[in-house]
Amino acid sequence: MNVRADLTVGMRATPDAPPVEWLISEAAQDYAEAVRFMEARAEAIAAGEASELVWLLEHPPLYTAGTSAHDEDLSLAPFPVHRSGRGGQATYHGPGQRVAYLMLDLKRRGPDVRRYVATLEAWLIATLGAFNVRGERREDRVGVWVRRPEKGEGREDKIAAIGVRVRRWVTMHGISLNVDPDLAHFDGIVPCGVTDPRHGVTSLTDLGLPVTLADADLALRASFEPLFGPAVDAKP
Repeated sequence: MNVRADLTVGMRATPDAPPVEWLISEAAQDYAEAVRFMEARAEAIAAGEASELVWLLEHPPLYTAGTSAHDEDLSLAPFPVHRSGRGGQATYHGPGQRVAYLMLDLKRRGPDVRRYVATLEAWLIATLGAFNVRGERREDRVGVWVRRPEKGEGREDKIAAIGVRVRRWVTMHGISLNVDPDLAHFDGIVPCGVTDPRHGVTSLTDLGLPVTLADADLALRASFEPLFGPAVDAKP
């Protein structure tokens, strides 16, 4: 088990930057339409025509294949598969999972993708800490992991995934946090290419915590601002 060393994290914008807009969608969002919206917003941010945005949402059950995905990892997928421009391999999205798409301008925050990913990990770890869950980084596996000694020696489960894309120094895609998804849906793929039988998938509910998406949203926002700066509710 290689625990990733602590990295310098935090990517607050320059003092003259407006607050990040914060948008929560209650209804499940079509994946293709969500990507079109995200790409258009990112282009507008790069052109100086729109504010940065964090968009929290759910998707109907589906799988996404990142730029490093292998076809064999998706061969048994029972739900639609969407090819994605984000980094990483195959992952699942569905009800009970909070997805956060971040459209942030790294020109204002520091053009350092590695630091950005480390800050996303720190954001998720702080969010889990609000529920007394210890999330950890791994040197050889992007995402956030929880040790499960009750399952056996060396057992640990992934509770949050990260996949990003950066165009013109504006970020797209982001993170997914397992709050209360159907974990059986992960069986249709090899999640993030991890095949070690000691490594599984978990959620806050699976850990015995009756957390709702609304609870997770509050924790995500409270943990976001110390790392990325102030956020304001998006206009309808």
